[in-house]
Amino acid sequence: MMTLRIIVVAMMLACFSCREKDKHGNIVDTPTSGTITIAVDESLKPLIEAEVMAFEGIYRNAHIKTVYTSETDAVNMLIQDSARLIIVTRKLTGKETEQFTKVQIKPVQVNVGAGAVALIVNKSNKDSLIRVTQLKDILTGKITTWSQINHSKNDSPIEVIFDNPASGIARFLKDSIAGGLALPSNCFAVNNNEAVIDYVSKKSNAIGLIGSEWIADSSDAQANKFLSTIRVAALAGDSTYFLPYQAYIALKQYPLCRSTFMLSREARAGLGSGFIAFVSGEKGQRIFLKAGLVPATMPIRIVEINRTNN
Repeated sequence: MMTLRIIVVAMMLACFSCREKDKHGNIVDTPTSGTITIAVDESLKPLIEAEVMAFEGIYRNAHIKTVYTSETDAVNMLIQDSARLIIVTRKLTGKETEQFTKVQIKPVQVNVGAGAVALIVNKSNKDSLIRVTQLKDILTGKITTWSQINHSKNDSPIEVIFDNPASGIARFLKDSIAGGLALPSNCFAVNNNEAVIDYVSKKSNAIGLIGSEWIADSSDAQANKFLSTIRVAALAGDSTYFLPYQAYIALKQYPLCRSTFMLSREARAGLGSGFIAFVSGEKGQRIFLKAGLVPATMPIRIVEINRTNN
């Protein structure tokens, strides 16, 4: 009996010793086990927290250390190999791709879903209808007071608040709305999306810009708490106003839609690849649906409700 136990233990030790190790002697991770560090645009935090929790709940030996940071810092972490996987709202630029080409790495870039940039205003502010042309004029300094939007006697100066100077939201505003111009002095950052919501809840003249991920999930207690303190503005590209709802994002009727990308530098099938497969697979895409966002690989059902009385 003792001999049998010794043989079993020896076989187990042999199996462990045969597991692949890196140059530092650490056991190499697999698609469903091990530990990696990933970097994520902070505006996506509620969504990615749910994805990581679900993934680790299924794969008990998988551990994902998540750094929530600005888009610029996340991309730099990927380039510098301090994060093997990042999740942001854009693909790599040509110059960034060239840096990987120099070290003979072909990054994986996967579109896993879509959300939006949401505009929020103070609860006391009745001006919750804004045109994209007006937003552009605000972000280029042509409109500076609320009276220029609603033609009222409210001469309060407009303050535009966003999360981080190097964030995906700041880049989106400059590139997609402001035409690449520097934002005016009444636009400033307050560190993160929660701070944007807090600031706007206390300042009647402020406009905040946040990731829709923070307020889209109607079943989430935190999102409902945020919604109780601010008002979400509707945007119009032409004559029709839309809120950042799932259906309007899916149909691309809301003007400030944006995609979510997972970017990886893994040269083999490691834990990063496993997490990408999970998020882009059925279980991960259902998390997008539940969060009020739009999955990339799963069709969503849009139902039109006729409220007209017969």
